[in-house]
Amino acid sequence: MSEESTIPDLAELTRVVFEAVNRRDIDAVMSFFAPDAFLAGFEVVEGRAAIRGFLDEWFGYFAELRFEVEEFVVLDDGVVLAVVHQEGRPVGVDGQVHQREGWAIHWSADGLLVRLTTHTDIDEARAAAERLAQERG
Repeated sequence: MSEESTIPDLAELTRVVFEAVNRRDIDAVMSFFAPDAFLAGFEVVEGRAAIRGFLDEWFGYFAELRFEVEEFVVLDDGVVLAVVHQEGRPVGVDGQVHQREGWAIHWSADGLLVRLTTHTDIDEARAAAERLAQERG
């Protein structure tokens, strides 16, 4: 009798988080973060409470906000590179804003998001994800 793998499907976990973000379900999004998670992009945010505050504020800037993943690359040791297209309509504005970015995501063995860095330069994000995978390996 073979044992089933307990290693989470990283692409699936990442996809589910994006679905929760697109629903603006902050409780669901936060359930994926490790207690000592680290988020870096526009600013550095550490810990669940601070990340929740950052996300609440970010969501509050937009009347409409959607993230679409163009590409997933699952690297070694729990690291995922996601190329993301972010589209939104800021509160009080008629027009849309668009941003394409790369996210280097580190998942723990038990399926919690430990580290997330966002980069406006996709090549920089790819290099960051590869470095993170090497550090983990």
